[in-house]
Amino acid sequence: MTEFTFNVAEKVLEKLGSLAHGEISYGAGDELEKLNRTMRIVKAVLMDAEEKQSNSQELRLWLQQLKDVFYDAEDVLDQLQVENLRRQIVNRGRLWRRMVLRFFSTSNPLIFSAIIGRKVKKINERIDAIVADKAKFQLVERGEERRTRFRERETHSFVHSPNIVIGRNEDKEKIIQFLLQPNDEHSIAVLPIVGIGGMGKTTLAKLVYNDERVVNHFQSRMWVHVSRDFDMRLLVEKIVNSATGGDGFGEDYGKMEMDELQEVLRESLGDKKFLLVLDDLWNENRAKWDELKDFLSGGAGGSVILGTTRSNPVASMVGTMPAYNLPGLPHDECLALFVKYAFQKEQEKQYPNLLKIGEEIVNKCGGVPLAVRTLAGQLFSTTDEQKWLLIKDTELWKTEQKGNDILPALRVSYEQLPSDLKRCFAYCSLFPKNYELNDFELIQFWMAHGLLRSSNGCSQLEDIGFGYLKELEYGCFLQDFKEQYGSLQFEMLDGMQDLALSVAQDECSVVTASSQQIDKNVLHLTIPDPNSIHQDLSTLLQGLDRVRTVFIHSAKDVTISSSILEICLSKYKYMRALNLSRSQFEELPKKIGKLKHLRYLDLSWNHRIKRLPNSICKLQNLQTLLLGGCDEIEELPRGMRYMESLGFLWLATRQTFLPRDEIGCLKSLWFLWISTCENLKLLFEDMENLSALRSLYISTCPSLTSLPPNMMHLTALQDLHISGCENLNFGEQASCEFRLRKLVLCFLAAVEELPEWLIKGSAETLKNLNLEFCPALVELPACLQNFSALQEIWILGCPLLAEKCEPDCDDWYKIAAIPKIIVDNVDIKTAQASVLDFCSSLLFSSHDLNYHFTSLTVPVRVASTACMRAVATSELQDMGFRYLTELDYGCFLQDLRDQYVDVVEEQ
Repeated sequence: MTEFTFNVAEKVLEKLGSLAHGEISYGAGDELEKLNRTMRIVKAVLMDAEEKQSNSQELRLWLQQLKDVFYDAEDVLDQLQVENLRRQIVNRGRLWRRMVLRFFSTSNPLIFSAIIGRKVKKINERIDAIVADKAKFQLVERGEERRTRFRERETHSFVHSPNIVIGRNEDKEKIIQFLLQPNDEHSIAVLPIVGIGGMGKTTLAKLVYNDERVVNHFQSRMWVHVSRDFDMRLLVEKIVNSATGGDGFGEDYGKMEMDELQEVLRESLGDKKFLLVLDDLWNENRAKWDELKDFLSGGAGGSVILGTTRSNPVASMVGTMPAYNLPGLPHDECLALFVKYAFQKEQEKQYPNLLKIGEEIVNKCGGVPLAVRTLAGQLFSTTDEQKWLLIKDTELWKTEQKGNDILPALRVSYEQLPSDLKRCFAYCSLFPKNYELNDFELIQFWMAHGLLRSSNGCSQLEDIGFGYLKELEYGCFLQDFKEQYGSLQFEMLDGMQDLALSVAQDECSVVTASSQQIDKNVLHLTIPDPNSIHQDLSTLLQGLDRVRTVFIHSAKDVTISSSILEICLSKYKYMRALNLSRSQFEELPKKIGKLKHLRYLDLSWNHRIKRLPNSICKLQNLQTLLLGGCDEIEELPRGMRYMESLGFLWLATRQTFLPRDEIGCLKSLWFLWISTCENLKLLFEDMENLSALRSLYISTCPSLTSLPPNMMHLTALQDLHISGCENLNFGEQASCEFRLRKLVLCFLAAVEELPEWLIKGSAETLKNLNLEFCPALVELPACLQNFSALQEIWILGCPLLAEKCEPDCDDWYKIAAIPKIIVDNVDIKTAQASVLDFCSSLLFSSHDLNYHFTSLTVPVRVASTACMRAVATSELQDMGFRYLTELDYGCFLQDLRDQYVDVVEEQ
């Protein structure tokens, strides 16, 4: 990733600029000024160097050396900023100064100054030695790089109906006909779909999998993404989870012996005719394949395996019939696809010259849909003919494609991105294939590494992150955006994942079962499944010392050894992001407080940890702290008020109240989620100090009886979600000063009315209102009729209110002007019965499930109880599982779980 040298240089200059504006330089002022001058001279030629490096190995090495020293400079400057922030906190301690000084160990200013001075001087010497070779490359100075622009598309947004797939209907019909025809009743038929990356194999398989004819033909459908390692145990676990609708409703299969797991698989197939999609097959080991087929022998005759692969040898090995070779799209269909993504509606008729250039670009794409869509997305909204010609004539088209490598077209599109957006995309390689990303996780991760930049200095970094996501969606680098459970979910196609891995390979490493060693210069590590690593993981990690990211990305609970924790907390002192989600350990070491550079810490879904060390509060740079699902934490750490950079906080605790002068002091906090706090009766009483808070989620706090009166002063609040708080009653308060965009109230059994004081100040801003499963709710406030911005209202599971909100009824005049009104008077008992009816008639796959233990705040997307009993489609399955999740967060989980499991077992 030497092309990111420019981007890293900009970060160093930004830090130097902030130090120049008042922050203490601790006696290193002269050296810092020299560093600033040198950096500006070097930065001026970096863009030219990055463009020329493909033709010169020596230039690539020169850029790599520069990037290494720039990263070291960034760490030193970050160390200065950390110390400055620490001293500011100490100085603000005032009456608590003695306590503050005791909490933050003092450092000798003279010693610290000497250390920093020596470090900056050494960096200057290293840069000078590298820059001495600059002249021989004949580099020229370039102007400022273009910034990421945020574009608007007429009928386009993150959450939209699935795109129409152009040109694959014939392929779809051929495969479906094969699946539906009678075959050998004594064996499992296997049909491989073969094609190069980006051809649309997975998209085609999804079209087939979700077709109503296929749904009705097979008694069970399963979808599993296959890792390159072809880890047999992990693969069988995935199939079992998919066959049983797992991920929260079944056993913990990870604890079973292999023989026991095989038996569960055979029982779950239970003589049913099944369809199993194995997406992304790579392994050519016939013995493993034969072993897997033997495990699947419990299915009924007529069962089919549909596989997708780029490898013809794999297709020959697994197929029981000739592979279906997915052809490229014909030229006319490629052009139609290009026009759809490159132009506004009918706009191509206004620019025939651009359409002609577009045809030539399409010709270079070789009929590959992903290449066409990606390049079209890059050209959308620009009518600058020079940019179109630049893409058409770039030298990158001459890059030879080797085997199943990424297409040159994808690289062409990637090269059109600004450097900051390139780096954001490259870091997506740290998320495993087939991983469903979400906006909160990705944006906070980008923030942790300083990748989000404001062009005007005023925009919130979170808003910039959403803009970056939109740009990557336009270019098809990310796709399938949908709103689920309070956040945006999206994915990367395999071709894009390969592209990200390719451009990130110098800095990022994915540790798998086949990993023998890790490059010592790697900065970012992700471990998708620690339990699958057969060699000593701590030995692999021990030889690294520059690591800035460690991500554990397991789909199930894993046990992290104390030795791995020790390495992460002691050796990786410049770490920015640490994700230990689903890692089950009982104690977080006190050494966590030494990770002064840490910005992102995810400890979510650790069900064993009971207490966090107070030293965690020494992380003044920490921006994101995720404790959701840590339902055994007895008490939050003392000293959270010192975490002044904290902007995103998701917490759980067994406390009965949250103390003053802690969370309420976090003036940078913009997102607060309080969940699964069974004992919590009172929120903190100094909530009015959260002047930056934009989103507040309160879910599954059954003991909470009221909201604090000072909450009405949250002037920046835009999104309020309250759910699963069965004893909460709003009572009377003064009108709130916040201006909401979205309000969601779910499973609030004691709430009898939507109070006017809660929403009155949002008359010109509120766009979405969701009232769900509040059975005592009987009336809407009269002021609602004056809400000029309100676009949607959902009233579900509120039978008393629903009766009044039908046309010509009492409350209809209050909502009649709202463009979208969804009213369903189903009550909770009927809802449970409907869900159980739905579950008893269908077997769902984990592919459709996407089951996440997150917020109850997203509305249940069902139009009526009758809809739940309708003929199944993939969309209705998704609705059904959303319904289940909503009931889960309404504290019906235990009863629902028992009945659901019984239903599955009876089938």
